Amino acid sequence: MKKYAIEFLKRGMSFCFGGPLVLAIVYGILGLVGAVENFTVGEVVIGIFSSTLLAFIAAGITVIYTIDKLSPFSAALIHGVVLYLDYILLYLFNGWLQSSLKPIMIFTICFVLGYLIIWAIVFVVTRKCTKKLNESLN
Repeated sequence: MKKYAIEFLKRGMSFCFGGPLVLAIVYGILGLVGAVENFTVGEVVIGIFSSTLLAFIAAGITVIYTIDKLSPFSAALIHGVVLYLDYILLYLFNGWLQSSLKPIMIFTICFVLGYLIIWAIVFVVTRKCTKKLNESLN
C-alpha cells in the first residue's frame, strides 16, 4: 500500500502544474469574450489552489491501474468515481457549477458520456496495438 501512496504522490506532483495552467487559459478566455471583467484576489487564489488540487488528484489516481489485484473494470470504476468526485466537489466549492439539480445532472451526464467515450477509444486503440504486437511476435 505504501508504494501506491508514494506513486500517487509522485504522479500528482508531476502534473499538478497543469491545473493552474488550464485555469489561466480559462480565465484568459473568459476575459477576452467579456464574460468576466475582473476577479477578486480571493477568487484567483482559491482558483489556483483548487485547480492544483484537482490536477494533483486526477494525475495521482491513475496509480489505480498499477494495482494487479484489481480487474481493469474495477480500476476504471474507481478511477471514474474519484475523478467525478474530484471535479464535482471542487466545481461546486468554487461556484463554477450551480448547486442545483439541473446543472449537476447535466454535468454528471456529460462526465459519464465523456468518460465512456474516452475509455472506448482507449480500449479500441489498446486492442489494436495488442493485436499488432501479438502478430509480430508470431
